[in-house]
Amino acid sequence: MRRMGKTLRTLLTGACGAALALAGPAAVPARAATPAPGTAWELKNTGTDARFRGLAAVSRATAWVAGTKGTVLLTRDGGTTWRDVSPPGARGLEFRDVEAFDARDAVVLAIGEGEASRILRTEDGGTTWTETFRNTDPKAFYDCVTFFDRRHGIALGDPVDGRFRLLETHDGGRAWRPLPTAGLPAALSGEAAFAASGQCVVSSGPRDAWIATGGAAVSRVLHSTDRGRTWTATEAPLPAGDPARGVFGLAFRDRAHGLAVGGDYRAGQPSPRAAAATGDGGRAWRTAALPPAAYRSGVAWLPHSRTTALAVGPTGSELTTDGGRTWRTFDTGSYDTVDCAPAAAPGAGCWAAGEKGRIARLVAP
Repeated sequence: MRRMGKTLRTLLTGACGAALALAGPAAVPARAATPAPGTAWELKNTGTDARFRGLAAVSRATAWVAGTKGTVLLTRDGGTTWRDVSPPGARGLEFRDVEAFDARDAVVLAIGEGEASRILRTEDGGTTWTETFRNTDPKAFYDCVTFFDRRHGIALGDPVDGRFRLLETHDGGRAWRPLPTAGLPAALSGEAAFAASGQCVVSSGPRDAWIATGGAAVSRVLHSTDRGRTWTATEAPLPAGDPARGVFGLAFRDRAHGLAVGGDYRAGQPSPRAAAATGDGGRAWRTAALPPAAYRSGVAWLPHSRTTALAVGPTGSELTTDGGRTWRTFDTGSYDTVDCAPAAAPGAGCWAAGEKGRIARLVAP
């Protein structure tokens, strides 16, 4: 049953953008909020029709994207040109996450059951790649990856025998080993993670990590303060009760303040509580008073701000300037994921990516 649920989740998540496009404007509920003035996405020409759900913003000039057909692109000039750095022989892989340390070092994760789930690493800007993990358990399915620093990271897989799967690395992704599952709460019936934006597992600081879940009777966020050894679970007030509903993306600007986005990714389905915020590390979540217009899969805090963040999905993008209490639509284009470069990065900037090769950089006042 879990296998069928995950297969449906993978197919539907991959197809939801096309279905929403066919649904037309009716798929976007009307909103009373005024657009955020001066905020816009600047589309970049990528020359590909791949769908990008993996995105790593290194700076305003440098970004990595990873997506369908084993595609990985890299820009070092603000998106004016993109270099195809796809791993050789990877055309059959579905990349859903990329984590980059700079313009040379990056890790990509491919999803799928059994050996389709893999992790690859480059140390020369994508000129060469090394496969550092290949899943051999036919029941396992890996979804996304996060790093606490340049050496320590974890990768998340869906539940097997009632527990989520976790891998850890201590050398920047060059080697991975399973983490004990005893510290994880038991998975709920039908519960899984969504490989929709590379944000189903995220981290902040040297030890804190969070997992977003859906597909069960309730949506949950799991929190670890010891790099994945032990976890606590909290119910999140986002849509639940169906394999298509849950928390799809998380973002934490520090170990206390976080945002959750999600909803129901099916075309035309309402998502009245598509966002929530926490100020205590995820122990309690409050629903946005004015949420995003519809289902959203990606979320990111703007650098140098304690209150401003972006949310994206197949039907549009929103901006919050009050820490997630209210969201204002500023774009109706389709994006699956969003990421902002660290505040310490030179020329920090925000990027979004999605279907049909769409990549954009944020223009903000």
